[in-house]
Amino acid sequence: MHSYRYMFVVLALALASAAGLGSRAEYVGGTLAHLKNGTEGSIQTMTPGSMLFAAKGRTIEVRYDQINLLEYGQRVSRRIGMAVVVSPLFVLSKSRKHYLTIGYTDPEGQQQALVFRVDKDDVRSVLAGLEARTGIKITYQDEESRKAGKG
Repeated sequence: MHSYRYMFVVLALALASAAGLGSRAEYVGGTLAHLKNGTEGSIQTMTPGSMLFAAKGRTIEVRYDQINLLEYGQRVSRRIGMAVVVSPLFVLSKSRKHYLTIGYTDPEGQQQALVFRVDKDDVRSVLAGLEARTGIKITYQDEESRKAGKG
């Protein structure tokens, strides 16, 4: 009986990956003018060659070899101030959130940034997937973020 349950869990995980469900995330800012802040979707790191952010009616694709910054923290980084204009209500939010900043160079050679709020249940798998695929170490904002990101 126990082995059937294990096989069911493995099959369910494989089907979820094959379906491209990804990890729940919300785009909260960055340099892409055509993507609205607050857009909900999923980050997919299982695809070879590129990370995808799939939202209703739109997919953003960033090749792993274009990514040059991965930063995780529980607040939006000041280092990405160039890329994010955050509303005062967003900054004053007291609940613990998990933010992932992805810096990359677009095909035209311009530096771009994407900032996502990642679901707390998915953040570790997203970080591990991006670190493995890009070969770039995650920069943690502080020790508390490091503990949350590595479990």
